[in-house]
Amino acid sequence: MTVITLTILLFALGIGTSLTFVSSHWLLAWMGLEISTLAILPLMAQHHHPRAVEAATKYFLIQATAAAVLLFASTTNAWISGHWDIQQTSHPLPLTMATLALALKIGIAPLHSWQPEVLQGLGLNTGIIMATWQKLAPFAILTQIQTPNSLLLITLGIASIFIGGWGGLNQTQLRKVLGYSSIAHLGWMVLVLQYSRPLALLALLLYIIVTYATFTLFNLQSVTSVKSLFALGAKNPILTTLLPFLLLSLASLPPLTGFLAKLLILKELTKQGLAPTAALAILGTLLSAFFYVRLSVATALTLAPNTMTSTAPWRLSSLRLTLPLSISTALAVALLPLTPALLALLTY
Repeated sequence: MTVITLTILLFALGIGTSLTFVSSHWLLAWMGLEISTLAILPLMAQHHHPRAVEAATKYFLIQATAAAVLLFASTTNAWISGHWDIQQTSHPLPLTMATLALALKIGIAPLHSWQPEVLQGLGLNTGIIMATWQKLAPFAILTQIQTPNSLLLITLGIASIFIGGWGGLNQTQLRKVLGYSSIAHLGWMVLVLQYSRPLALLALLLYIIVTYATFTLFNLQSVTSVKSLFALGAKNPILTTLLPFLLLSLASLPPLTGFLAKLLILKELTKQGLAPTAALAILGTLLSAFFYVRLSVATALTLAPNTMTSTAPWRLSSLRLTLPLSISTALAVALLPLTPALLALLTY
């Protein structure tokens, strides 16, 4: 793919997401979602590998189905109420349909099964976009609509947390692990969305930071499976030191950044009188924490069965990914001390 083509596709990707951000009209928001979907499809299939083409086809079919349901929901709302404003949508039928359509677009359980398979078929560079940027536009619409049934979002959130943790237990491919990790983290965001939208957006931002750092580190060393983590320590000790911190931050263990979002969400759920729901969410997170700890052990505490003949470099080579990796890793590990400042921002 030429530089000009890549620039045009990335520009269209940004335009589509930005159009959804600024839209209060259902048709404009839907148009932004479709521009984003059509822009990323050539990026997914650029290597012409059968697995990449299969992933692009699956993604197109799923997104087209969700877009059709979303368009039908917005048309139904216009037929019932007479307007196209997203925030003024009040009838339960179009709201429920729109919520489920956006859940399918993002990959929230039980509408999640496409996401790990699609991520597995992509390269790591495109996987970063799929796991982070493509979540922004549908989530922006979710924050604008008023879901009439709080039980629906709670059910989607708890199901995503448990299925995301359960599905990642036996995985040997890192992209599938990160796919199920995305499902579990989205469950936490959906769980608190109706009670505190700024808190849900903060959780999404922290998830994007940590996931971007993890994908970038895997991409820097071309690591795609669990067994390839065994030899990472001999090839690059610096990255071997960083990776467990990122994985444990995804597992939301203190004192890392990932713990911040979970702590604030649990506090909000308890304040809303949903202590049993918070307890279920914590139990579901234990499943996710298990496979994160398993990956950390494979990285830092397991030696490769063969002897490495090459010498370990004492520093990273000067690549384009080095600076973004260092910045995102610092943010993914050390933001917990800023909790009082973030609480002040969420309060006012």
